[in-house]
Amino acid sequence: AVLVAAVLLQSVCVAVTFLYFTSELRQLQDSYSKSGIACLTGEEIGNSIHDLELLDSQDREADPCWQVKWHLGKLIKKMMSKSYEENISAINVERTLTLPHAEGQQPRAPSRRIAAHLTGSSSRRSSLSSRINTLPRRGIGHKLNNWESSRKGHSFLYNVELRNGELVIPQTGFYYIYSQIYFRFRENENEDSDLLGQIRNPKQLVQYVYKLTNYPEPILLMKSARTSCWSKKAEYGLYSIYQGGVFQLKREDRIFVSVSNSDIVDTDKEASFFGAFMIG
Repeated sequence: AVLVAAVLLQSVCVAVTFLYFTSELRQLQDSYSKSGIACLTGEEIGNSIHDLELLDSQDREADPCWQVKWHLGKLIKKMMSKSYEENISAINVERTLTLPHAEGQQPRAPSRRIAAHLTGSSSRRSSLSSRINTLPRRGIGHKLNNWESSRKGHSFLYNVELRNGELVIPQTGFYYIYSQIYFRFRENENEDSDLLGQIRNPKQLVQYVYKLTNYPEPILLMKSARTSCWSKKAEYGLYSIYQGGVFQLKREDRIFVSVSNSDIVDTDKEASFFGAFMIG
């Protein structure tokens, strides 16, 4: 009976101890949770967050809410900084779009596609003007007049006008201009032997790209050249010259291509072409 009574008493003590410590643990958890919430719901939370950096180490150890307030303050500052940067960026963009233009500067038109690609035309003989040195405002060489621009094959015009072999620039800006001319010599049995002899002599094949403005004479933008000499045993000779570059053009400027030897220009649309497009 004594042994049974001792076992029962021990069991009761263990149960009471367990219930006591469980109750104390819950009270500690509730107290910690309430204190953390109290740190965030205090009436002076704004001032306390603002003054966190001013607290010395002793005050921080004495304040049980310091760590909670410090993390919350960092989060608020980060969000405010991000919102400020976004607002400043939006304001700068709006100012850029609404700033008045300086005196003498034309307002820039909305961006649009400005491009042209001209290809060789089958009517090559009619596309060559007379020698340039006999006409004013035409530079050196033979000007190529008749280009294919009616969307046949690879040719096209976007917001660009073609006048007498010249591309008319619709808007001031920077343009990439390019051109390739295909030179092809082929012996013809009906050709005069004297003419063939002249053609077979070393020739300078030159390609010119000009700009026409209000200035009395055209302005040379680019030129590319090579010297060729066809052998008497060769049935034909093939050469192509390509050049391209970026230039600033103004509205109503005109650009065109001239060559030194128009008699041997081949107008294959994949080999002879001329174009430009606006880049900014």
